[in-house]
Amino acid sequence: METKQLPAAEQVAADRPNARATVILMSLCAGTLQAMAAAMNLAVPSIARSDLHPSPTALVWIVDAYLIAFACLLIPGGALADRLGRKGVLLAGLGLFAGGGLLAAAAGNVPLLIAGRLVAGAGAALALPVTLGLLMLVVPQAGRPAAVATWTASLAVGGILGNVVGGAVLQFLPWQGLFLVFGTAGALLLGACTLRAPRTPRRAVPLDVPGSVLLAAAIVALIHGLIEGRERGWTSAWVLGSFAAAVLIALVYVRVALRRGQPLLDPRVFALRPVRAGTIGVTVAFAGAFAMFYVNAQYLTLAHGYSLALAGFAIAPIAVAMTLASRSSTGLVKRWGTKRVVALGFAGMVVGLGAFSFVGVGTPYALYVLCPALALAGMGLALPSLSGGIMTAVPADRAGMGSGLNGAAREVGSAVGVAAMGTALGANAAGTGASAAALGAAMDSGFRVVAVAVALAAVLVVRWTD
Repeated sequence: METKQLPAAEQVAADRPNARATVILMSLCAGTLQAMAAAMNLAVPSIARSDLHPSPTALVWIVDAYLIAFACLLIPGGALADRLGRKGVLLAGLGLFAGGGLLAAAAGNVPLLIAGRLVAGAGAALALPVTLGLLMLVVPQAGRPAAVATWTASLAVGGILGNVVGGAVLQFLPWQGLFLVFGTAGALLLGACTLRAPRTPRRAVPLDVPGSVLLAAAIVALIHGLIEGRERGWTSAWVLGSFAAAVLIALVYVRVALRRGQPLLDPRVFALRPVRAGTIGVTVAFAGAFAMFYVNAQYLTLAHGYSLALAGFAIAPIAVAMTLASRSSTGLVKRWGTKRVVALGFAGMVVGLGAFSFVGVGTPYALYVLCPALALAGMGLALPSLSGGIMTAVPADRAGMGSGLNGAAREVGSAVGVAAMGTALGANAAGTGASAAALGAAMDSGFRVVAVAVALAAVLVVRWTD
């Protein structure tokens, strides 16, 4: 049984000798959940050619069902962990993630495949906030910046390794193999967390059901608009209606939340500079990262003739750059201060994204790989401080809510990045019959727009960073 009352400090500290093991295990969980989102893009051609015969719209929903469930349930999932106990919610989330993956692998039709993706995404939404929330409670305060840096790196590295693993699996197995691999990984992590994840206190407050419904609806409307914008056009009534609905529902949520004693996500937390900086910073950083992930496999297969497996392994060195930068960020913050390190990180991201606009068909791989390496190294420098800023700004007993906000910002940013680059590439450049020259031309304009957007957002982020 979980403890029902907040324990004394020494009770929480009892698990601190195992803090390093907890950091490693939670980082593995977070990386695996993020890897599934990244790997899915590689399965699109296989699923499109399969006996399921999905329509173009159905194919988009197969890809994005996981993302939608993931994004709209992250904040409620974090709050649920605060209320019911983190370990139990973590295990439930990993169980749903594994079960959803196995259901998708066994799917004989499109609705069942989408259902499996939704179940897996809901499980990821329950589990991911817990991974960061546990670290903030179990790791001693002095070690938290380094723990957050490791956890942050695991997300981006997970996205990269999702391409590596996905490419290798899909090179030799049908699309069902991808879901089987990740479903099995989820089951193994479930077993490890059952044995090793520490228990933490519950927070005895009622669940905010109206707030959960409103917030989830606002995020669904936003992501729906981003998905459909690529197909219908950004000025279509359907897409503009989705965005208008997202704004309207968000305003209703704010009105309702300000009247509740214990809202799911208190809008007043955005009065805190670290929360504003962290939310915007995480959103735009992942928008830039997923714009790169979206185009990487297409570029390497079209321009360089790589197989899917080789295209996945070709970006593995980027994980090294991201990891080294994240591990260095804590020491650099102590030496230079948070504001300078965040500014340096975003400068690296902008330069790396901008450099992508000069990549062409004849660009050697050694020069090409420097672009995402520089961008993700910058991300590795900036994100630990930004994610840590959100977590330290909210009360310790609302760690799940803070982690959920981190996650929602990340997933919305990922959707924005994919939508922006998908629009830039267009149907001709992104299709199976695309030419390398058309893809290169589309990348030029797309990455310039993304780089400028990240630069403009970075001005606000750095201004609000202490």
